[in-house]
Amino acid sequence: MWDAYKKGFKAWLQLEKSLSDHSVEAYLHDIDKLTSFLLVSGIDKNPSQLDLKELEQFLVWINGLGMTATSQARIISGLRSFYKYCLLEQITDKDPTMLLESPKLKRLLPDTLSFEEIEQIINAIDLSQSEGVRNKAIFETMYSCGLRVSEVVGLRLSSLYLDVGFLKVIGKGDKQRLVPIGTDAIKHINIYRENIRVHMPVIKGQEDILFLNRRGKGLSRVMIFLILKSLVKKAGIEKNVSPHTFRHSFATHLVEGGADLRAVQEMLGHESITTTEIYTHLDRDYLRSTLQQYHPAFDKK
Repeated sequence: MWDAYKKGFKAWLQLEKSLSDHSVEAYLHDIDKLTSFLLVSGIDKNPSQLDLKELEQFLVWINGLGMTATSQARIISGLRSFYKYCLLEQITDKDPTMLLESPKLKRLLPDTLSFEEIEQIINAIDLSQSEGVRNKAIFETMYSCGLRVSEVVGLRLSSLYLDVGFLKVIGKGDKQRLVPIGTDAIKHINIYRENIRVHMPVIKGQEDILFLNRRGKGLSRVMIFLILKSLVKKAGIEKNVSPHTFRHSFATHLVEGGADLRAVQEMLGHESITTTEIYTHLDRDYLRSTLQQYHPAFDKK
């Protein structure tokens, strides 16, 4: 019975919302969780017949599976999107998710690297190796532009406008944006292209991908993560660093330097300004030192 609803929901996500295949699958997986619960609970109802009480029982069930608060919140978000679709298609005339409460989430801010620490990591790259020249271009670009790891592995030669200092980036939901790029990153991309990439065999279909592995194929996100972990260890940095740390540090450094939040939102490719705000925390020591320096009533002892 639910297969037809899922099929329609999938088409709506793809055609109306223009979501990526990965995002569509995640939403459908959330609905699969609900139908699994209905099956094991012996509840034979369609979307219009479900009520708030049954959805609350579903939340108790997924909590019992040991899911984290973050995973539970994502599933609730998926249910809300599904019922939005059901209302638009007149499958139901009520939305039982409206009063459904999401679990309280702790916003855990990732470690932020200082500019000096980012330089330490990049300087740990062995430039005598061809992969090192490529890696230097990758991490200079990630920090210069605040890119997601998926965005940097997806960069295309045809999306480089280095003469005017911009990249065209394909972000979440296949949305495109233009991002400014700094002179250091431009320099190292050109060094990589002119001295390394030009001599590489390229697999058919990968001709336009900027960053390639030694077999001439685009890099995976996991490979970028492993390369970075190795560099962090080599640089002697104790923090928990991932490719996202570079993006977080990019935004934090901009805001600490006085950048406008809307400009940071545009560069990061966030649909909502509230998403950008989690990247704009200021270090407590930084705040304290600012107060000590400028506030006349602050205890300076």
